[in-house]
Amino acid sequence: VQSYMGRLETSDKESVHLVENEIQARIDNIFSNLERLEILSSKEPPNKRQNAKLRVDQLKYDVQHLQTALRNFQHRRYLREQQERQREELLARTFTTNDSDTTIPIDETLQFNESLQSAHRGMDELIGSGTNILQGLRDQRVTLKGTHKKILDVANMLGLSNTVMRLIEKRAFQDKFLMLGGMAVTCLIMFLVVQYLT
Repeated sequence: VQSYMGRLETSDKESVHLVENEIQARIDNIFSNLERLEILSSKEPPNKRQNAKLRVDQLKYDVQHLQTALRNFQHRRYLREQQERQREELLARTFTTNDSDTTIPIDETLQFNESLQSAHRGMDELIGSGTNILQGLRDQRVTLKGTHKKILDVANMLGLSNTVMRLIEKRAFQDKFLMLGGMAVTCLIMFLVVQYLT
């Protein structure tokens, strides 16, 4: 899908629709496969189930990002084609003197309103994606806390030394900073996507 996305920018007007349809078909196929993966991940053994679910959620996020990129490209292409049509109409129009009727052009206002609505929809999609990411991070945090507690319980049962326990706690502390760094990078990426793709 990403290789096809790269071909979108270089495709001519005749073949761009074919490339878009191919990308959409592949994304739909991925979504159907992800639904099957989600069912299969729930049948994994308990110790592998959470990891499998996190991988499926990550794949879902990646596919949603590709779907959003495709929609943004289609919107930009539609605006370009509309501008070209309007330019051709303007060049082909023959101007005459004004008659007694007075008309108010509202096409520009309608186009501006449509652009605002499409930008609003794009922001809603980005906010929804961000909410899903935050929920996934919260779930990961709960999982990491549970895993940390289980490791501590197992370590106490096995009688591990205090040095090993301190190393485990230090690793958990580092993982917390890694998670915060990942959240910051994700927010930065979302900001850049909003800034440059809308």
